[in-house]
Amino acid sequence: MTVHESAYEQLLHWAPLSPQQDDLRHEFLHCLAIHENGCLRSGRPDHLTASALVMNADRTRVLLCLHRKVGLWLQFGGHIETEDQTLADAALREAHEESGIAGLTLLDASPARLDRHSAPCGGGAKHHLDVQFVAVAPAGAEPMASAESLDVAWFEADALPDETDDAVRALVNDALSQP
Repeated sequence: MTVHESAYEQLLHWAPLSPQQDDLRHEFLHCLAIHENGCLRSGRPDHLTASALVMNADRTRVLLCLHRKVGLWLQFGGHIETEDQTLADAALREAHEESGIAGLTLLDASPARLDRHSAPCGGGAKHHLDVQFVAVAPAGAEPMASAESLDVAWFEADALPDETDDAVRALVNDALSQP
């Protein structure tokens, strides 16, 4: 099964927690249904991406990166690669590459939420259709910023930096409400 097929199946069977999230789920499914490359950077006008909010084990702290292109503190994530088997694989790979932390595990194999935002990758892409997961860092993990970030830092989950956006705040809220 390709990542495209896997993504379609996962989103088809995912049960969102709100009508707004269900609307986004249908938009993502439509993109995948009409675009063979809907999971790849080459997908136009929109394409799926995968991201992971990294938290400590007791979910009191979140690790964010200061994104070089947009200048905001965000979760780790990016484009899906052809070698990724699933959206979760892509999210974990991106989180590992951008945080420098090995041994990240997903809190749940299902997405925490979905987000549609402007695509900073250019080349005619309009939107990233981001499938967001929650990952847990091993105890004592020491992050290191990648070339894509200006910095990485831990923040208290209830005291996020001002230089973030509502999508990150919503993702943190949803992560804190998961069992």
